[in-house]
Amino acid sequence: MRKKIPEKAILRPNKKTGRPESGSSLQAQKHIRPSWDEYFMSIAEIVGSRATCDRGRSGCVIVKDKRVLVSGYVGSPVGLPHCDEVGHEMHKVTHEDGSETHHCIRTIHAEQNAVAQAARMGISLDGSTVYCKMVPCYTCAKILMNAGIMRIVAAKDYQASSQSKKIFKEGGIILDILNPEVEAYPEPKSQTKSKAKSV
Repeated sequence: MRKKIPEKAILRPNKKTGRPESGSSLQAQKHIRPSWDEYFMSIAEIVGSRATCDRGRSGCVIVKDKRVLVSGYVGSPVGLPHCDEVGHEMHKVTHEDGSETHHCIRTIHAEQNAVAQAARMGISLDGSTVYCKMVPCYTCAKILMNAGIMRIVAAKDYQASSQSKKIFKEGGIILDILNPEVEAYPEPKSQTKSKAKSV
């Protein structure tokens, strides 16, 4: 016996327009477009999937007038081995308060790679917006400011973001953090080199 289709599932097109009538199941499933911030952040996440260090698979896109100018992700300089291939090059930083943080310095940050890409392609970044995984580090923050970036959109906060936030505020750079949660880093598993530095 043939199964009866529920009345509400039947699409009844308008005789004049050919479009479904009000109340049909098609209209009930209206598509919701992402905001521009959501759209560009999702692109940054996909870009980050190309990253080659498992401590921070970050991606970055730089946008102006709702158009992507360049992208970048965490990775080693061109022609050099990646963390995924040979392990991390860990750097221990001892801060003034005695606390210690560990950083992999084999790779270039996503934001730095995006700016380098723009330089190679001859693309001006003046007045543009950066979409990235977390609040940029202090070095990236200074580079972005001098590249002419006017707004930073970060998915999360960064464990050492206080200096970046300070200069963004002083320099009139808009910083929007979508999720105030601080991005957590795993403890280093493998090390090929270990360097120590006091700050």
